[in-house]
Amino acid sequence: MSSTYRVEGMTCDHCRAAVENHVGAVPGVTAVAVDLATGTVRVEGDPEDRLVRDAIVEAGYAVA
Repeated sequence: MSSTYRVEGMTCDHCRAAVENHVGAVPGVTAVAVDLATGTVRVEGDPEDRLVRDAIVEAGYAVA
């Protein structure tokens, strides 16, 4: 299963790494792919939506 989130404020590789590290630590996440050009984060696995959103906020970004 996969989900895609629109994330505001990601502009560089540091942003990508921060989001991938935080979201990748969420239980149930098997893969994370950040696309800086589109401002999206694709999450593979079966994590709780709320936990993924919380992880993105903890990384310092807003979920649109």
